[in-house]
Amino acid sequence: MFQIKPIHQKIFKNARPYLRTRKNLIHTRIALRYAFKLLESEQGDEDIVIPAILLHDVGWNTIPEKLQLTAFGPNLSNLRLTKAHESEGARIAETILTQQGYSSEKIKKIRQIIRGHDTRKKAISGDDRIVKDADKLWRYSRKGVAIDLERFNMQPSSYLDYLEKVIAQWFLTKTAREIAQKEIKKRKTEYRISSICQ
Repeated sequence: MFQIKPIHQKIFKNARPYLRTRKNLIHTRIALRYAFKLLESEQGDEDIVIPAILLHDVGWNTIPEKLQLTAFGPNLSNLRLTKAHESEGARIAETILTQQGYSSEKIKKIRQIIRGHDTRKKAISGDDRIVKDADKLWRYSRKGVAIDLERFNMQPSSYLDYLEKVIAQWFLTKTAREIAQKEIKKRKTEYRISSICQ
């Protein structure tokens, strides 16, 4: 079981009001668990990775809920809003981190990660790699799959096949690819779907 530092608990407490949209409270908690798992095997700075994962989606709070589904997922049609949630998230993160006395050097690194966590394809650091992977791993969790099936109105077989096919393309760390493979097998067992990679 991971231990979250008191300062990170305070950061999460301050982030919570911004995460009450798009199921982001649930998403952030699950992504946090994956971030800790990745930090066990991958090189990363916990004082960068954990605040970045806690704050990466606070910017969705500035996007009207009726438009959010156009800015992520399989029906993405408004990349401008995707980028807006990143830039607004970086701004909000800076305010929260400054209030907690985080150093300007660490705030700069966290802001850079948040500003491209969805739209930037290549990682700018090992910490960014971990945040990107933890963020995406949520989609493979039991709760993540259930939420996405409902909000995207998809059938389990097609959605899980899609998630399985993009593992090599999406994940930047060996550990995340291994976790995603294990999780997709569990989800396919739960939904009684045979794996395309068997």
